[in-house]
Amino acid sequence: MTLRFGYGTNGLTDLRLDDALALLADLGYDGVGLTLDHMHLDPLAPHLAERTRKVAKRLAELGLDVTVETGARYVLDPRRKHGPSLLGPDPQDRARRTDLLLRAVRVAADLGAQAVHCFSGIVPPSVDEPGTAWQRLAVSLTPVLEAADAAGVPLAVEPEPGHLLATLADFHHLRGLLGDPPALGLTLDIGHCQCLEPLPPQDCVRAAAPWLRHVQIEDMRRGVHDHLPFGEGEIDFPSVLAALDTSGYQGLTVVELPRHSHAGPHHATTSLPFLRRAADTPPATAPKRSAP
Repeated sequence: MTLRFGYGTNGLTDLRLDDALALLADLGYDGVGLTLDHMHLDPLAPHLAERTRKVAKRLAELGLDVTVETGARYVLDPRRKHGPSLLGPDPQDRARRTDLLLRAVRVAADLGAQAVHCFSGIVPPSVDEPGTAWQRLAVSLTPVLEAADAAGVPLAVEPEPGHLLATLADFHHLRGLLGDPPALGLTLDIGHCQCLEPLPPQDCVRAAAPWLRHVQIEDMRRGVHDHLPFGEGEIDFPSVLAALDTSGYQGLTVVELPRHSHAGPHHATTSLPFLRRAADTPPATAPKRSAP
């Protein structure tokens, strides 16, 4: 297989960024999913371009590729998780989230990143008409997509359980609203597929392949949005990784364990051997799971 594995820094928040990057390089990872947050590369602190150049130099020294992720919980608001969103009632709040994504595009371009990840946000209680939320999302993302297109870095939107854009079908709805812009791609979280998609995760990979720009991976159970260490959920990883390998996907497959930072070095150490074993296991030897 030609798959390339990374680990997300949102699962290593107790480590300094340089220490996290050195750990991943020492363990043999191909890259990193870099979440822009206050404890690592703070997108709101002064001298962002200068700090980004230093990170780019370090990544090059360590031989690590990178994707830029924007799912930090409190980077914009210390009181509201993932707030403000692209869907809120206040235009200035929505503009703050758009500005964060524009900063992420600039960071990604300076790092030579493969993609910028984002998600839609949860529909506010004040929104009675779904069309209103979709319109806000489309308007908010338009300048980000224009910047991403100019920078040559795809914007990879992630279907997130509980959000407006929660499924692959929702991603295609957004594509239609925006007129299928070339910079718009997809982040596929394999656990989310297990959690709520009608198709098994390996079939989701095949269906998503033409738009796939970023992949996150962890274990998960059906109907429960809880990112689990490998082996603690229900996912057939040999089949998933085989589907990724044959799909033509060229990006990083990034381990996503944000709630396990307290044991981040341990999970980073054990996750890569698990994935490599699964990648070397023929799918036919794994238990077959029927579609839910």
